Order: sequence, then structure tokens, then C-alpha cells
Amino acid sequence: MIKIQTCLALLAVAGCKTNPTEPAYNPAIPSSWAAEVTNPLFPLPRGTVTTFESKGAEGNQTVRVEVLAQKTTVQGVAAIRVHDQVLAAGVLVEDTYDLYAQDSDGNVWYLGEDTKEYANGQVTGTAGTWTWGLNGALPGIIMHADPASHQGVAYRQEYLKGEAEDWAKVGATGQTVTVKFGTFNNCVAVEEWNAVKPNEAHDQKAYCPGVGFALKTRTGTSDREELVGRVSAVRMAAR
Repeated sequence: MIKIQTCLALLAVAGCKTNPTEPAYNPAIPSSWAAEVTNPLFPLPRGTVTTFESKGAEGNQTVRVEVLAQKTTVQGVAAIRVHDQVLAAGVLVEDTYDLYAQDSDGNVWYLGEDTKEYANGQVTGTAGTWTWGLNGALPGIIMHADPASHQGVAYRQEYLKGEAEDWAKVGATGQTVTVKFGTFNNCVAVEEWNAVKPNEAHDQKAYCPGVGFALKTRTGTSDREELVGRVSAVRMAAR
């Protein structure tokens, strides 16, 4: 079995240098949605708190991700809200609310993002903010129900022209990933990139059953973000 580091290196060599040429984005919006996001590679049980450590050009950071109890309705779809905070030395530098929903086939859709960057306690930017249905924004797939069947095919994760244009491509499946939180099998390697910043290095991510996103590296750098802790809603309620 190829270790994830080898797999990600191969993806980096074969990665997309330019964005795919295709007709105007027109996703097939599902007509039926699930009540919860249960895709094993992107599970979002409400109340769960996940923690990551990030090391890179921006220094050492801690990322705290909480799946909130309340939902938000977007275009008639009850979306799961996820609160994502990035802290440097305990100081908030980014604060984001993401919206996700799973269709009846098990695909997880990204429906919107409200993000703010901070410096010295003040908001310095909101680049990347978008919501399905506003200003032409459209949802994208964040995780397929069957990633292996989409291997090597680029797809949009979000869309607001010139503002939110993340792409992804499934690489190898069946990978083994080791992070501080533990070792996971049957993980999927995904290459992700931002079309708004075509010269920016691509991210190489690993998604693992039961935890979802577990590891991120960046092509041509030593940047690394990894899963270090996860507390489920059941465990939290028991405390």
C-alpha cells in the first residue's frame, strides 16, 4: 500500500497547471436532501469539535472546527453550520462559518461561506465569502459519495465568479495516513486549488473514514496541517 506522503508527491507532479476549460458552471442541483451529513469521508455530527495544528509560512497556528447544533436554510435546503476559527498564539486571525448539506445519494455539497480575517482584533478582509443564490453564487461538491468513481476528474467545490472558485480532483484511494491523532486506513487523497489565485501552490489533502479531513500539505513547501483532536457530541454531553 502506498503511504499518503508518496501519493501526495505523485499528485504534485501530475497536478493541474491550469484550470480545466469547460462550459459555464451549471451544476445539477439535487431534488432530495438528507437530514444530516453522514458521508464517512466528510461526517458532520452536530456538536463535534475537531482541532488541527498548522505549521507553515504564516507560523504555527491552531484551527478549531465546531459543527453547530442549529441549521441555516439556504435555497430551501437545511444546511449544517460549521464554525472554523484559526488562532495564532491564542489570538484569532480568521473566523469562518461554512454551510454544508448532503444529498440523498450521499454527496456532500458546499453551500456557502462567511469568512473574516483579523489583525489586532479588527476585521481586515472578507475575501472568499459567498452564499448559494446571492450574486450568482452556486454550490459545489465538497465530497463525493464514491470518490473512486470520480478519480482524476476536476470538479468545482464552490462558485462565485472571481471570489470563490475552489477546484478539486480525487487522487489515490485506499491510503494510510498517520497524524498526531492516530493512524487511519482507506483514506482518499484530494488535490485542491484556487482558480482565483492561479499561481498559488496546490493543497494536497487526505480525507479519512470517520473523521473526514485529516491532513494537508502544500506543493513545493513544508506547510503541514494535521488532525490532533476530536471530541464527539456524545462525549461532550457526558462531561
